Amino acid sequence: MQSSDTYITKSADETFELGRKFGSEAEAGSVFALDGDLGAGKTVFAKGFAAGLGITENVSSPTFTILQIYDSGRLELYHYDAYRIEDPSEMEEIGYTDYFYGEGTCLVEWPGNISEYFPEHYTKITIEKEPEEGFDYRRITVTRI
Repeated sequence: MQSSDTYITKSADETFELGRKFGSEAEAGSVFALDGDLGAGKTVFAKGFAAGLGITENVSSPTFTILQIYDSGRLELYHYDAYRIEDPSEMEEIGYTDYFYGEGTCLVEWPGNISEYFPEHYTKITIEKEPEEGFDYRRITVTRI
């Protein structure tokens, strides 16, 4: 059964803090699909998420490496950026099962490119800009699948 919640943030700091909230509540084995257009705020959310896990390392979007592992927090964070994945089978080459079903938590940007590899239950976070409401206005929908 799916359930959804919607949050409104009006600044990068608020988006960061919402990410921190979700990171602080993340559990081992949880997977988060982080979706949104370029510039929507996915990386800001990811930085907050990492901070919520207690990660002190600089977090950036792993666009060219596909996967970045952060291990300085209470759980390891496996941060994926699937933007450049052209063939979803590339996930098998990087051993996704070790991370999706591991002891840490996964945060996946551009999840639509690898959706067939997601576990049965995960959390989808969609960040949408609404420029008519203001430059930093974001509608963030969280759906538990």
